[in-house]
Amino acid sequence: MRDPRRARPSDPPTSGLGWFLAGQRQFVSLPAAILMAAFVGFGGLARASGVGLPETLFLVGFVWALPSMIVVVGAIQAGTPLLATMFAVALSAARLMPMTMALMPILRGDRTPRWVLYALSHFVAVTAWVFGMTKLPDLPRSARAPYFAGFAVTLTVVNMGVAAASWWAAARLPPSAAAALVLLTPLYFALSLWRAAARVPAERLALVFGVACAPVMHALAPSIDLLLTGVIGGTAAHLAGRLLARREAAPSTEAADLTADLDGSAEGEGRR
Repeated sequence: MRDPRRARPSDPPTSGLGWFLAGQRQFVSLPAAILMAAFVGFGGLARASGVGLPETLFLVGFVWALPSMIVVVGAIQAGTPLLATMFAVALSAARLMPMTMALMPILRGDRTPRWVLYALSHFVAVTAWVFGMTKLPDLPRSARAPYFAGFAVTLTVVNMGVAAASWWAAARLPPSAAAALVLLTPLYFALSLWRAAARVPAERLALVFGVACAPVMHALAPSIDLLLTGVIGGTAAHLAGRLLARREAAPSTEAADLTADLDGSAEGEGRR
């Protein structure tokens, strides 16, 4: 008689390949779909910036983090020197270092080779990192590396295809549709940042001030407009955030003082 426990679809895989395929199946998710929409915009942006299809695929496969790829494409379009471009990409990717350091102890198994960890660290970006931090702690140590690899490799390869398709389609669409395709990537970043800043008003103010400053800075100093926009908009948002925090704290302080005064008055009357 067949063991019914072996027939259950919920039985975990027993091999590295099985865990890899299980990770692949996790690709069908809302975060992956949102990221694919962003890469649709990146393909159109790369085409509009004069980046060829092989270079676009190389960026997706080997740079991977979308902000860093945007920096590279912008540098190519502006004719920025190679060393300056490398420095800008390194700065944009610095945020990934603490994310990688936080993920590796969770990802590492008792017998995981070091080269496997080095290889998997390449795929650490926001979507894969959130997946790893939320899914891996519930898995056996030996299953974590192949499970993460299945998701991350699939995510990268599929988005290479998405970027290639949008690069190809950008030349065959009407100008208005091609422009909308290019705008998908900045729209993705703006909406993601706005949602992430829901609990910090100063960060949303930074987005608002940045959008307001960008056209002015581009007209005044187009070579350093992004730098000036970040410094001025970010500083203004920081100061405005501190002012708002003080105003919110003032009523609570006054209420605490009033409560203390009332308590003191009540104690005094009780003694009388």
